[in-house]
Amino acid sequence: MIRWAPYAFVRLFLALAAGILTYLYFGAALPDLRWALAGFTLLFMAVQTWASRQPTPGPTDAAGLLAMLCLFGAGLTLTQQATEKRQAEHLSQLSGPIEFYRAVVDDYTVARPATYATTVRVSAVRISGRWRAALGGIRVSVPRDSGVAAPRYGDVWLVRGGPAPAKAPLNPGEFDYRRYLSYHQIYHQQFIHADQYRQIAFQPPSTLIAVSMRAARVLDGVFRQYVRQKREYALASALVLGIKDDVDQDTKQAYADTGTTHIMAVSGLQVGLLFGAVTWLLGRLPGRRGPLFQLTTAALGLATIWSYAFLTGLSASVLRAAVMFTFIILARATGRQSTMYNTLAVAAFCLLCYDPYLLADVGFQLSFLAVLSIVYLQPQIAALLDFNDQAAARIRPWQPKLVQWLWRKVGWLADWIWQATALSLAAQVATFPLGLYYFHQFPLSFLASNLVAVPISSLAVYVGLVLLVAKAVVALCGLFVPATLLAWLEWLPKSIAWVFEKMILAFNEYIFWIGRTMPSALIRDVHVTTLQVWLLFAIILALLTFLAVKRLPWLGLACCLAALCAGSNVWAAHALTTDEQLVVYSIPRRSVCGFWQGAVAHIVTVDSLPLSETERTYRIVPGIIQREARQVTYHTGWQRAAVPTAQPVPHVTVAVWRGIRLAFVAGRVDSARQARPVDVVVLRRNAWVKTSDLAQLFGKKARIIFDSSCKSWYVARQDSLLQAAGFQTHDVTRQGAFIIRPRPLVGATAALVETE
Repeated sequence: MIRWAPYAFVRLFLALAAGILTYLYFGAALPDLRWALAGFTLLFMAVQTWASRQPTPGPTDAAGLLAMLCLFGAGLTLTQQATEKRQAEHLSQLSGPIEFYRAVVDDYTVARPATYATTVRVSAVRISGRWRAALGGIRVSVPRDSGVAAPRYGDVWLVRGGPAPAKAPLNPGEFDYRRYLSYHQIYHQQFIHADQYRQIAFQPPSTLIAVSMRAARVLDGVFRQYVRQKREYALASALVLGIKDDVDQDTKQAYADTGTTHIMAVSGLQVGLLFGAVTWLLGRLPGRRGPLFQLTTAALGLATIWSYAFLTGLSASVLRAAVMFTFIILARATGRQSTMYNTLAVAAFCLLCYDPYLLADVGFQLSFLAVLSIVYLQPQIAALLDFNDQAAARIRPWQPKLVQWLWRKVGWLADWIWQATALSLAAQVATFPLGLYYFHQFPLSFLASNLVAVPISSLAVYVGLVLLVAKAVVALCGLFVPATLLAWLEWLPKSIAWVFEKMILAFNEYIFWIGRTMPSALIRDVHVTTLQVWLLFAIILALLTFLAVKRLPWLGLACCLAALCAGSNVWAAHALTTDEQLVVYSIPRRSVCGFWQGAVAHIVTVDSLPLSETERTYRIVPGIIQREARQVTYHTGWQRAAVPTAQPVPHVTVAVWRGIRLAFVAGRVDSARQARPVDVVVLRRNAWVKTSDLAQLFGKKARIIFDSSCKSWYVARQDSLLQAAGFQTHDVTRQGAFIIRPRPLVGATAALVETE
């Protein structure tokens, strides 16, 4: 039986989170819940007033349950009210094409190789020649040309043309970017050409955030000036300021493969280091440790972490960490920290009240689960071994002082390593199900990576901050001292920067070395469903409960849940072994199809050009992971593909696979040739064909597919003509990949396939 009294806010958080989760899964069609919540709240107040006058605990328990229901309803209602697209002025509720709209840049700008990406918030639109108020977020991309300036937070744009709704995943297993955007209240996307928009004003939605972003860029300039090597500069900026624009893909992949990506994100690690440094420095001061000292320590700690949050651009991850540490500091200063679980629950509760959609944020989930697991498990794991006691037991009175000193230092070092190991293990226990779900991999080398990289990177954070302070001091001195003396003072930040760069080089090279020497320590391409993630968390919870209470039923429950999880995986694998499908993929400007038989696939690039690593990683591989494919072969063209093909007429390739007849058309066809009925006709490269020719050559029952090599103007023209002629059409660029499954094989076609 759980005693909830010491964990009051944990109860409140769980009820609120349950309401938010319920809305995220099932709440889209619910009516306005505000009046229902008001009614439940009044009922609770009445029941609580009545229960407080009763001598028995039953009415109080009933009032408590009613309070939980109210918080559950509050979670539903808060999430509903935070959903912008429910409002009448939202872009998704407007009728008629948008001619122009006015919007302000409301996010960081991400610099990509060919584009800038950011988010704009709409304030007004023009429809049918009339302006009207509107709201909504649009994820926009603009070309990264020499004459195009990077969008700035606060830029007000006048944009010609309207945005399109965010696209659903276009290929099997692909990341659901539309859902990700919706959790940030963004429901539209648009590529804006340079001549399609104009900056008409500069009005930041928040002056504080605008100044904070500017400060972060100024500090980034310090690192750019003093850290000479490009890779080390990129990591310095990511480590201290959270700016990852210049971190190359190889570095990102190396850190992901070794479980050290958190080093490059400004979050709880950096904020915790700052708070620890302030606490340690104040602890060195002489004097009494009364209430005034505690309040002073709390004030300095809060000032430090919030100043750091401001100087790093007030990003979401650092704000989340700052809020968490704020509640920890306040609880300690006021003497109200009954348990760390309550403090964490208060922080999470307040954050969710501010933005309920944070519950769906990966960073929020990983941060709080990691801290919760560390608070509960790290002391228990660390208590399994005590190297200080073991070292002390080996010290004898007759041993020389040096030997005794060495034993104590060895014990201290071994205990420090074990404490760090316990912390890493504890953090992984609660976060590895989410790691499998979101990233489809698990690095077994996380212990070796973190034991060395995290201490060095932590020291590097301190050195990087000292470098920024030293540069600020030198800049201030430059206002008063002559240039000759200032040149000598410049050696201070240069010396610190040299040490800073070497530290970054050290832990970065170590990360790459771990990746090279332990390539098999990364479990890749793991697919778990949402249900399996919940089952994994339930298994962990049941096992932890068993270890705490030492009762076999909890172990039995964990075993049953593990069997259920394994059974669901086996069932999914069995269902896939008999599943066959042909996929015409949606990959911009490409013609690609896949022939799937269970866990075996042949991917054919019909345009005879190999897939780039980006195309393969983001368009094909997610489906491979989803199906847990064991053998995938890529073919450039049809030459070595395990699919029989023929070219009966120019510009036409006919393929037969598992009873499905396909025709790939890349140009004008000759209708005078012998008719060859097919099931699917794939139009490529804007093939200019007449509907009558297609009907005569391939039959009217054929499904017409526009692959991704076709331009939008061509699809719009041909689609209307084909549908008018009675054809069924599918545009993979707009509707996503086309998938068809084979039918039972009969006759000559079966004989043809069997001879493959």
